[in-house]
Formats: sequence, C-alpha cells, structure tokens
Amino acid sequence: MTATHWYSGLLALALALAGTATGAGAHDPVFGLGPHTLFKGGVEVHWGFARTEAGAEREQEFAIELKYGLTADWVIGVEQHYADASGPDESRSGRGDLALASKYRFWRRDLPGVQEAAAVAVRTIIGGTGEDNVANDGATDAILGLSYGYEGRRWYRWAAARYRRNGENDAGLTRGDVLLLDLVGGIRPRPTGYFEPDWVWMLELNGELVERAERNGVAIAASGGDRWFLSPGLMLTYRNYALKTGIQLPLVQNLNGPQDEIDYRAVLELEGHF
Repeated sequence: MTATHWYSGLLALALALAGTATGAGAHDPVFGLGPHTLFKGGVEVHWGFARTEAGAEREQEFAIELKYGLTADWVIGVEQHYADASGPDESRSGRGDLALASKYRFWRRDLPGVQEAAAVAVRTIIGGTGEDNVANDGATDAILGLSYGYEGRRWYRWAAARYRRNGENDAGLTRGDVLLLDLVGGIRPRPTGYFEPDWVWMLELNGELVERAERNGVAIAASGGDRWFLSPGLMLTYRNYALKTGIQLPLVQNLNGPQDEIDYRAVLELEGHF
C-alpha cells in the first residue's frame, strides 16, 4: 500500500468516526504534553500526519489513535503508526510503531473563567517488525511525563517534562535516552461561544536533550546532543472537533559529531470526540 493510500484511508476513517462525535474539544499543545483528559465513557479518534526534513533525509509519518475515558480524570489509548522515509542511500516505508498510552489528571482547580490542571502520563512504544519497518525495528521504549496546564477565556499556558527510555532494537542498537522539555503560551484573540469556531494561537519552546546511542554496549560518537525549537501553532475547535497544526523551527542544535541537523518538523492533527 502506498503512502497516498494510507493517507486517504486514515483521513476518511477519522472523518467518519469524528462525524458521530458529541463531546468537547481538546486543549493540549501541538508538540508538547498537556493535562487534558476525556469525560467518563468518552471516545476520541485522533488522526495525525508529521513530516521531518534533515538535510537530504525526509520522513513522513501517519498515525491513528483511539482513546477511551475510564473516568473524567483517567484516559487510556492505543496508536498505530505508518512511516515513509527517503534519503540519498535508500528509501523505505512500512508499518511503524504501536503505542499504548495512559494519562491520569491528579489535580484540577476551577476558578471563574479559568481551569488549572496537572497530570501524569505513561506511554509504551513497541517498534514494528519486518523488513519494511522504518521506526524502532523491534525496540520497546517507555515515556514518563508530567504536565501542567492553565486555560482561561483568553490566555493559555502549559509546561511539561518527559523522559524517554529507549530499548535495544533487533540490530543491537540502543538509541540514547531523551529528556523532553516544553514551555507553551497561547492566546484566544476573541472569546467565542460553543456554536462558533474557536481559534487559539500558540507558541512553544521545545527542548530535546539526547544521550549518545550505543551499539552492542559501545557508545556511538556521532550521536546524541541537544536541540531546541521555537514552534508556532494553531488550534481550531468547533463543537466536538479539533484541528491542530504547527511547525518546529530549530533555534539551537548542539550535536555530538557529524549528524544531519533538522531543518523543520511539521504536524497536522484532527480529533473527534464522541
């Protein structure tokens, strides 16, 4: 199946399922982690597309995720990826990672026109298998995150920290562990009602602190390093639908040894709740 067919199929499925939705829209950052959860018994269908360019290397990734609200504060989900990568030496495409996720909102405070919340999230990422896989090649990774969010009628802010522990893949490669840091501000230019489209503009500062990778226990010199991105984004919600898009632009890339620097990352996401 070609990347175009996957794109069309996932988009059609997401739109079909989202069309039955009756819940509220999501309010989390585009690239960072937020404390948003579903209502009890709620279902979220999430479709996503991401593109990364780093020198001559290009990767496109498609994903579809299903989430379920066990309670108003606890949500679980499953996400399947499909990846397509190309470069000067080879091009590959195939089934990507399978992710199992859970988020628990352990604190919430409601004030007139304002809600604050904090949540803890865990994610287990199971690398795809087979010759065409372009993701983790059999590795199992785990992510633990903590997030805070402030949502007002006009102003938003989020902060999050996540630690990703990467496992060894089928080729004996262990990618370096990663510390992810996010600071996000958002503004709603004009407060709107439920029956009107709602626009929120966001600006994120995203940090990635990556340790060196290892192959069969030996550190790889040209791996790891620090990256910081400035990421403008937009969130559009209408009733129970949400569309989010953004682009990561590198500010600092302090890498170990010769590595391709990331030119940009772009994301487009669509959600429906029912």
